Amino acid sequence: MLKTGKEVLDSVLKTARLNQIGIRSALDTSMRPALRCALEGQLHELDSIETEAQSIATQRGWDLEEPDPALCFFTGKMLRIRLRGRDTDSKIADAMIRQSTTGLIGGLKDIHRFQGRDAQIRILSQKLLDCETAGIRLMQNFL
Repeated sequence: MLKTGKEVLDSVLKTARLNQIGIRSALDTSMRPALRCALEGQLHELDSIETEAQSIATQRGWDLEEPDPALCFFTGKMLRIRLRGRDTDSKIADAMIRQSTTGLIGGLKDIHRFQGRDAQIRILSQKLLDCETAGIRLMQNFL
């Protein structure tokens, strides 16, 4: 099934927001400074992607879909449940790798199904994929 530019942009925004929720939930816990710094850097990149997605949508007069509030709630809640107990850094890294892998798979599918030749959307989609890939590589150090 082919996707339009708006559908791909919706997906980029949803993925970025869910990852932001996960990272913000993780930042509420105790962790090594190096892990905190890595997560804050990834969050900054996701914030930039979100802002750019919103800007593209505004330029085109598109209203992007908000992620399901229940999904947002459970994303943060499940992460906090997983982080209980010891070895929090490893659990955070594991959760971030899982979250980024899900985003990476969805993003790759979107790019393959994108019917348009819209360079702005393709570049932003690739930026999100690069962010997810870098996050996975970075989090491996904390497992």
